[in-house]
Amino acid sequence: MLNEGSVYPAEIVGYASGGEGVARIEGMAVFVKGALRGERAEVLIEHVGHSAAWGRVAKLLKPSPRRVEPDCPYYGRCGGCQFRHMDYAEELEAKRSRVEEALRRLGGADIAVPVIHGAENTLRYRNKVQFPVADGAIGYYQGRTHRVVDIDDCLLQPELDTACRAAVKGWMERFRVPAYEERTGRGLVRHLFLRTNFQGEVLCCVVSNGQGIPHGEKLVEALRAAAPALVGVVLSVNARKTNVILGDRFRTLWGRDWLEEELCGRRFRLSVPSFFQVNRAQAETLYLRALDFAALTGTETVMELYCGIGAISLTLAERAGQVLGVEVVPQAVEDARENTLRNGLADKVRFECGDASDLAGRLEQEGVRPDVVVVDPPRKGLTPHVVDAVARMAPERVVYVSCDPATLARDVGRFAPLGYAPARAEAVDLFPRTQHVETVCLLIRR
Repeated sequence: MLNEGSVYPAEIVGYASGGEGVARIEGMAVFVKGALRGERAEVLIEHVGHSAAWGRVAKLLKPSPRRVEPDCPYYGRCGGCQFRHMDYAEELEAKRSRVEEALRRLGGADIAVPVIHGAENTLRYRNKVQFPVADGAIGYYQGRTHRVVDIDDCLLQPELDTACRAAVKGWMERFRVPAYEERTGRGLVRHLFLRTNFQGEVLCCVVSNGQGIPHGEKLVEALRAAAPALVGVVLSVNARKTNVILGDRFRTLWGRDWLEEELCGRRFRLSVPSFFQVNRAQAETLYLRALDFAALTGTETVMELYCGIGAISLTLAERAGQVLGVEVVPQAVEDARENTLRNGLADKVRFECGDASDLAGRLEQEGVRPDVVVVDPPRKGLTPHVVDAVARMAPERVVYVSCDPATLARDVGRFAPLGYAPARAEAVDLFPRTQHVETVCLLIRR
């Protein structure tokens, strides 16, 4: 049995889902923060659980040639990045093997993941940033806590976002606008939401614990001075004690409440609550891989569940006969319908607003029989009800776009007894320097 506070020699043999190195010490799996595959180290045990332990490197005995000096002064304090201590090639291999291992171990799928599509640019790629706000701090949460680390600049975000963050912080300090306190529920400003586009424009949303904010006109002035490419300032009201960032009510303080983006040769309107991948260049790669996996010939009926603003649906429409998109967020469906019109695809694509579980079951009962179903669910994956409804529709192919290898693998296992087997899988790195990875998996009806 390992002892907390004791130091043990270890060899790092792989990576955990959170980016930690994995060692086996006295028969127990140990997750070692900051360790790289192939390294030998003395490991200080910090916590021992029932089936695993956690520790950190006390002394590095044999460093990996893949180890690099982190390029961010906040690395280790901020919880945003997990891979800045290794080179990008090692990060990609860690992510690719994680997807393959999850499909094999959790999904029971004997399938290789031969490819991970890496990013050409690993710096300042995020087109959406959500800063938590605390007393005297606007930044990101420290890893596994809700303590906000005040961050002047982040290497994942555009410099435009850095300027907007400074403007909002200066406005709060000047007018003594209180930050929200998670513990007590008091205070006003909860989050700062920023969305940028390919043209270098920015849309700003302040999330408030009340119906309004003081000196709103001064906030607009500060933001417009900091970011001449600002297109709008929106207030989102969220007075609930919840971890959900955005509220369900939005009010435009200045300008417009949407931003235009371009992807795969099409134009899209994005409002604040609409989902859009945070890495535009890699999203194009992801969606084109999904289009390839769908193997469309021009006559098929395609259904996309969790379609958001319709980015994948409109990409699929290029080669499909008809496309039906399903999404639960009303603003996203409104954006999706507008995007259909602005791209001249109203005769081929339509969108339904509702919960994917309910609508999938209803459409299945109505006799809808798509040839291909594409799913792009949130991190929690599909419910058993959605899996059952999709299988009863009997599409020839299911293309699963996933942001979590574990829930993807679980759902692949749920599809198996219903007659669907995985045929291909590829990973796409939309989130360089972080633990997250996207996967496209093709399931074929046996």
